[in-house]
Amino acid sequence: MLVYTIKELCRTCYTCVRECPAKAIRIVGGQAEVIDERCIACGNCTKVCSQGAKVFLNTTDRVVKLLENDSRVAAIIAPSFPAEFFDIPDHHVLTGMIKSLGFEYVAEVSFGADLVADRYKKLVSENKNYYISSDCPSIVKYIKLYHPALVDNLAPIVSPMVAMCRVIREKYGKDTRVVFIGPCIAKKAESTEIDEAITFTELREMLAHRGITPENSKPLDFDQPVGGRGAIFPVARGLLQTAKISDNAITGNIIAAEGRIDFQGALKEFEAGLIKNQHMELLCCEGCIMGPGLSKNGKQYNRRALVSSYANSKMQNIDSDSWQKSFDEFVELDLSFRHKPEDHRVDIPDENDVNEVLIKMGKKTKKDQLDCGACGYESCVEHAIAIKKGLAEVEMCLPYTIEKLHKSVKDLALSNEKLSSMKQALKQSEKLAHMGQLSAGIAHELNNPLGVVIMYSNILLEESSAEDPVREDLKLIVEQAGRCKKIVAGLLNFARKNQVNHQLVSIKKLVNHSLESLIIPENVKINISDFTTNPEAMLDSEQMMQVLTNLIKNAIDAMPGGGIIDIKLEDTLGDVIITISDTGTGIKEEDRVKIFEPFFTTKGIGHGTGLGLATAYGVVKMHKGQITAESNNDPEKGPTGTSFKIVLPRRKE
Repeated sequence: MLVYTIKELCRTCYTCVRECPAKAIRIVGGQAEVIDERCIACGNCTKVCSQGAKVFLNTTDRVVKLLENDSRVAAIIAPSFPAEFFDIPDHHVLTGMIKSLGFEYVAEVSFGADLVADRYKKLVSENKNYYISSDCPSIVKYIKLYHPALVDNLAPIVSPMVAMCRVIREKYGKDTRVVFIGPCIAKKAESTEIDEAITFTELREMLAHRGITPENSKPLDFDQPVGGRGAIFPVARGLLQTAKISDNAITGNIIAAEGRIDFQGALKEFEAGLIKNQHMELLCCEGCIMGPGLSKNGKQYNRRALVSSYANSKMQNIDSDSWQKSFDEFVELDLSFRHKPEDHRVDIPDENDVNEVLIKMGKKTKKDQLDCGACGYESCVEHAIAIKKGLAEVEMCLPYTIEKLHKSVKDLALSNEKLSSMKQALKQSEKLAHMGQLSAGIAHELNNPLGVVIMYSNILLEESSAEDPVREDLKLIVEQAGRCKKIVAGLLNFARKNQVNHQLVSIKKLVNHSLESLIIPENVKINISDFTTNPEAMLDSEQMMQVLTNLIKNAIDAMPGGGIIDIKLEDTLGDVIITISDTGTGIKEEDRVKIFEPFFTTKGIGHGTGLGLATAYGVVKMHKGQITAESNNDPEKGPTGTSFKIVLPRRKE
């Protein structure tokens, strides 16, 4: 595998998917995996991965072993070397450094480019067919895999690298081992004729490891044959310029396209018959000067200028006679190659299957298909097809993921709210349980002595005459003893653990009975709104009547100057809901959280025991229901008043 993923570094940004022209990246569990059989080794993913998760196979160890085991090893260096080794402006120094590694010969691939360009020129001028250049191995691989119908249009000529390899073996012996040094990853697997191939960055690694620097190297010239115009081969339209083919927009018949988007578009149009009577020069990168085997962060036009400057200097100083002699020597060298298709196209899934995936991503209509490209695919349909093929995941869709995230956040907030409410209810229940036990003990201990006090105070009051000076004191004792009796009764009522006596009752009738047991002041108006479809529920009518009378009495007490009490009855399939609202003074926010606690009251001393709401809370909880309160005590925030909402299950749980 030439290109692979370091999974620990992959951050799931889908940039590699977007930049891969062959879509040879599979996302599994959020991790990007390279599909070796689909990969064209263009190296785009290694260039764009900011985390360094995409890497290519390092073959420097193989080259080291080759140099150790064989004395006749030739290095052939790609003409794009000036774009990489700008820090070594004199190519003689670089040649000396490479030879210091143990290479017997160091030659330029630009001579192979000269030969290939000449063959290509003859091919396009002598044949009626229209050809696609075959010097870029990634383009050749892409056509074989994904446009197999165009394989016959590939120029039947080897690349400059293979051409130079054949030249070296013809000149220095068939047993000469050849190592290619260049900017391209795909060269590592292009041809079995090359013994090994390394990139410029790998060459830098080898030189650094051996401690070879310009200062400790002897400057040497390239070995014969030296290149000519082929030095310009790595830039856009380099093949045309090397072959001296007309690039005139009017009279020329060759289209040049470079980069993953342009070359794909050109091939699609060529295959569809939209491009006619035109040859094509295609490069997968923006020229070989931007290959993945060069150091990162290099600038395209700066590199182009470096290559052009070297080519210009070369052509001014070249020994034309020597070059021509070498060219004539190898002009008849066999540079032919027959390309064979390796069809790896995948059948397009059924339209219904694709639509099913789109709907799963929330894309129910054409308008929902944003084609934003965040997933790495050009369109939502392409993404859906990739999902169906097992190459992608639904979560790669950014709008879908954001929407899902928003829903998760909303659900989490709701869960937190419910959890907080349950926590508060549990806390309240525990508090009530402890208070209930305490209240039961206190009430039991007070009941007997209080009965004696009440009985004898009443006897003394009855026996005293109207003029007796202690009669008023006895009245006060009887009155306060009676109040104590009510408090004790409330404590017992609060602490009781009796079971709920469920009966089928109408909540509307329950409310009416509760109102009948109360004295309603003339200045208080009561409205009953019945929105129920089925007002009947399984409740303990006696206990629930106590709850309603407590709430209505509290509402009346909260409106000393009069007001309105609204009683709203509602229901759902499983619950009945009673809401009692008043226009009274309201409850302060700091008091609202304590209103269901025993003995807490906002009424004055002697006007409340603080057990009414605590008892109501206990009864509702025994019914497996909920009681909540909303109130406003601040006139600046709007109308004041309090609203109690009771939700009870319709059936016994």
